[in-house]
Amino acid sequence: MWMDRIAALTEVLAQDPNNVFARYGLAMEHSNTGAFDRALDEFAKLLAAHPDYVAGYHMAAQTLVKAARPQEAKSMLEKGIASAKRKGDSHAESEMQAMLEEISR
Repeated sequence: MWMDRIAALTEVLAQDPNNVFARYGLAMEHSNTGAFDRALDEFAKLLAAHPDYVAGYHMAAQTLVKAARPQEAKSMLEKGIASAKRKGDSHAESEMQAMLEEISR
């Protein structure tokens, strides 16, 4: 089932490499299957093209935590918090701040 979604999202991106929703979805599918490096590569592409896509930072940080890379997760959260502040997204900002505090314990 995941492979079907990954294949479908990959096809969408072949047609439109800048499709933010397909890139995010592909990153999430890879993260959910445990392919953390692939997921993080997709998150990096997403955030390079769309630096204020706040959910990308949050989910990339969660993937980094799953991959046992807490220092990188903290850095990703700090970038995400800054992005959320720029966008005025106080809900995302508070969620990422809480996650940052949890990781920092």
